[in-house]
Amino acid sequence: MTTNHMRMLVILAAIVSAAAMRLVPHPPNFAPLGAMALFSGAYLGRRPVAFAAPLGALLLSDLVLGFYPGMIVQYVSVALVVVLGWAALKRISALRVGGAALASSCLFFVLTNFGVWLFSGMYPQTIPGLAACYVAAIPFFQNTVAGDLFFSAILFLGFALLERALPTLRAEPQPA
Repeated sequence: MTTNHMRMLVILAAIVSAAAMRLVPHPPNFAPLGAMALFSGAYLGRRPVAFAAPLGALLLSDLVLGFYPGMIVQYVSVALVVVLGWAALKRISALRVGGAALASSCLFFVLTNFGVWLFSGMYPQTIPGLAACYVAAIPFFQNTVAGDLFFSAILFLGFALLERALPTLRAEPQPA
């Protein structure tokens, strides 16, 4: 197995492990979704597998948890966080990962709550209904931010430590 194959296998295992964390009891919205999408975008880049890995992992966990109205919005939001990961994390640092995690939390909040308003039938399809949906979601936002920061730290720091301990996981230099 080549170094790049081993590296890819470890990255994919980290993404699938993060998705599996959705199945463990946790506080509402304290989940690894944003972190696994950022990690995938940062380490898998523009390759199709960068999208397939977190979206596939999300689908597998949704098969267990169940499907819900407007879930497409969650999938679109995860895909956009993958894009954020490869755009913002070409160079990885704690500050960049933290900033990207906060941005992913905001993106997820805005998009998924718009989806709740649009698809759930819980709120009137009016501007005040949309505002009520966002206001009702504010208490969950702190858990989204905490989860994205926590799981981003676990994934990015954990992988950096693995790369340091196992030189075979380090990216091979790309030819000029």
